[in-house]
Amino acid sequence: MPATLYIIATPIGNLEDMTYRAVRILSEVDLIAAEDTRHSLKLLNHFNISKPLTSYFDHNQQLKGERILNALRQGRSVALISDAGTPCISDPGYNLVRDAVAEGIPVVPIPGACAAVAALSGSGLPSDSFTFAGFPPARQGKRCAFLADMAGLPGTLVLYEAPHRLEETLRDIRQTLGDRQVVVARELSKIYEEFVRGSVSEVMASVARGPVRGEIVILIAPGEAVLKEIEALDTLLQRFLAEEGLSVKDAARKASAITGTSRSEAYSQALRLRDDSKTST
Repeated sequence: MPATLYIIATPIGNLEDMTYRAVRILSEVDLIAAEDTRHSLKLLNHFNISKPLTSYFDHNQQLKGERILNALRQGRSVALISDAGTPCISDPGYNLVRDAVAEGIPVVPIPGACAAVAALSGSGLPSDSFTFAGFPPARQGKRCAFLADMAGLPGTLVLYEAPHRLEETLRDIRQTLGDRQVVVARELSKIYEEFVRGSVSEVMASVARGPVRGEIVILIAPGEAVLKEIEALDTLLQRFLAEEGLSVKDAARKASAITGTSRSEAYSQALRLRDDSKTST
């Protein structure tokens, strides 16, 4: 295989979620860089893959990143995997990908499992627009400021959280964003997979009944004020596009000036409404 950096998604729990392509690429590369080589060795053994392994995680990525780049410079192919899910999505990998791209080394993603997308698809919350924000800060003050910065976002907010901080984070969500509709997704694709849905208060009461274990995804619905702003923007854009026959650009500019919405957001929404209109006809 030519010198290529493959970014390979691995299962988040159920080994049946490993793709045929991922197994093939891992069997063909010269080197596999793994977040935890002991953990990844179990996965590789399950699929009868025997390849040289090297560790690549947050605290050694500067040293190991240079070694991996040297392997790529020498014409070797490398696969990057994390403990579970898609590398670079709240997992190590960004720096390595950035440096490989800067040197003109091909980077090829091999898509597969991702806890954030899996949780969103099964949440029942709006999925046409969402923001993935990773892990909130561990300290309450910084966490509340982090949440406040996202209060006005138009789509669903997707967070990761450690199980021992879930109740604290839900409390801060209610305090900062209000008693919105939320979904807590736990142990996705595993035996004890669970979705807890309701207002923040209802979900807090549910998770307080016993110890919470496993990987956690928190999904937060847009607030009422945000939804009303979106509805007002949609109404204006539909009028400008359908009734007044304005172009997408002009409709977005005019709606932006009236509502105070950013021009880029208004333009994106106008494009979506135009495309939806074409599809329905």
